[in-house]
Amino acid sequence: MDERQFFIEKPEQRQSNYQCPRCRRANDYQVRWVRRTKKSQVPSGASERDRKLFDKVRDHLFRIDDDLTCKTCGKRFEIPSHQALVFLEELEGLPKDDE
Repeated sequence: MDERQFFIEKPEQRQSNYQCPRCRRANDYQVRWVRRTKKSQVPSGASERDRKLFDKVRDHLFRIDDDLTCKTCGKRFEIPSHQALVFLEELEGLPKDDE
């Protein structure tokens, strides 16, 4: 069974501040993410191995965008990849985007 069947996927955009490596200017950018929320129960047709895997999976965000275009110089640059996947429990306690 594919792991994606354990989740409800919802696209979202989050604002982040990045510095262009060429012109060295920092700007805020809208970055696309997919929020994966664990379903309330195991999908039908799951084997015993799938049930064990379902118990271990956690809610998370993963980043879709890998590149951004600088708002100042217009050159494309790569988003640092150290944060391409974020577990939602790590976001708790951080300020929300609405605030």
